[in-house]
Amino acid sequence: MTQTQFCVRTLASVILLLLTGILRTKGSHSISNIQGHNEPDEVGPHFLAQLTNITVPQGRDISFTCVVDNLGQYRVAWIKSDSKAILGIHTHMVSLNPRLSVTHNGHNTWKLHISHVQLNDSGSYMCQVNTDPMKSLSGYLDVVVPPDILNHPDENIDEGVSTEGGSISLLCSATGVPEPMVQWRREGGKDIIVRSESRDKQAFKSVEGERLTLTNVHRTDMGGYLCIASNGIPPSVSKRFDVHVNFPPTIKAVNQLVGAPVEREVTLECIVEVYPKPLNGWYRNEGNVKLHNSNKYNISEAMINLYMWHLNLTIRHLAKSDFGAYSCSSVNALGKSETRIRLQELRLPPKSTTTPTPHVHTTAKPRRKQQPSHNKGLNEVVRAKETHFSNQMQQENDVFGSGIGVPQSPNGGGGAGAGGIMASGNVNGMINGAEGKLRFRKFHKYMLQHKHRMKSGIRGSYKHSHPHLPDQGILSVCIHMRRLHP
Repeated sequence: MTQTQFCVRTLASVILLLLTGILRTKGSHSISNIQGHNEPDEVGPHFLAQLTNITVPQGRDISFTCVVDNLGQYRVAWIKSDSKAILGIHTHMVSLNPRLSVTHNGHNTWKLHISHVQLNDSGSYMCQVNTDPMKSLSGYLDVVVPPDILNHPDENIDEGVSTEGGSISLLCSATGVPEPMVQWRREGGKDIIVRSESRDKQAFKSVEGERLTLTNVHRTDMGGYLCIASNGIPPSVSKRFDVHVNFPPTIKAVNQLVGAPVEREVTLECIVEVYPKPLNGWYRNEGNVKLHNSNKYNISEAMINLYMWHLNLTIRHLAKSDFGAYSCSSVNALGKSETRIRLQELRLPPKSTTTPTPHVHTTAKPRRKQQPSHNKGLNEVVRAKETHFSNQMQQENDVFGSGIGVPQSPNGGGGAGAGGIMASGNVNGMINGAEGKLRFRKFHKYMLQHKHRMKSGIRGSYKHSHPHLPDQGILSVCIHMRRLHP
């Protein structure tokens, strides 16, 4: 059967079904008129639920559900509202679209199925019952499409390339339903630098719009730029654009003066900024001799980023003839640059041949700390100051003539004191007796007259030798003697 014959037979079936419904409707009205106007009309078909609106991404499967009660001898048809096309009647398909189908559960529910929905399937769909007047419900199908970035066949591969100071314009077109928003970001989270004609610049994390224009471009603008399209329908999509800025090389030495001793190894270093990739080299003798990798030299280079290079020249087993001037050079289509490094000998001091004397660690024996005493008696005061006191007494004897001297010990060395003074235990014996009393009164009188001078002299010497002990002074001796001889 040809397609034309199928269409004719399908159209004839539809017309027949519609005519059958109309005749049945007129016949029922005629019978009710014959039976009389006083009897009420039978309950006709009615819908039990509304058709739902559906929003679905392109490529999914959907279905509209129509529930009709008391359908009787009427029929349910599915119609595309905007085109007025009949899709199906009851369980018979009218449309030739293989993605469409209708089903009936045998009771009161009819369904219209659309598989792998496409953008042109969007629109209003109607569930209709052929009553007079006809009854219908409508539901809307909204097919959404995730964003997609278009590839421009006429896009110039050099669109993202410019010399330093020039301009670059990037275009990113996207489609989707609803219409997507296009946003530009820089790879690695860097800022997008937008410069004006006056070279004033502004930094942005993102720029909206299909076209991104960079003016007065600088080498730091080089890198990847991302065009991101999104419309709320996942997934969002992105496309990477590379920006390249061409400029002549600039080169500088890490250290322009390097020192190293003979028989050692040394590395000379240079940093180059250049794009596109240059030809780099190392030279000696004012650039007349180019150096190559060998047992003597090791030449290497490492890429720091898109436009920076690290050049290294390692010289092994330095000899006297290796010292002098070296140069590193870089050249590309836009220019050439070089810099010089001077390598000079570093003289090391001669190594010492003497054997160092080993150091012996000794630990000093801790001295026993003398416990201070702040309440020394008369005897301790006399012993502590016996030398000074003896000298003072000798001076006073010379003054008075009769003398108030302190008797010396028989051996002349002093029984207890280092200065020859008598032991403090014999003081009381010296004082007892008539002669002792007379001498003591003279001594006591003298001491009272000169107590300030005597006290100051003894105290000063005593405090210098025993700073931790309190002042005693000669008055303590006087007080003790007065107690013995009131």
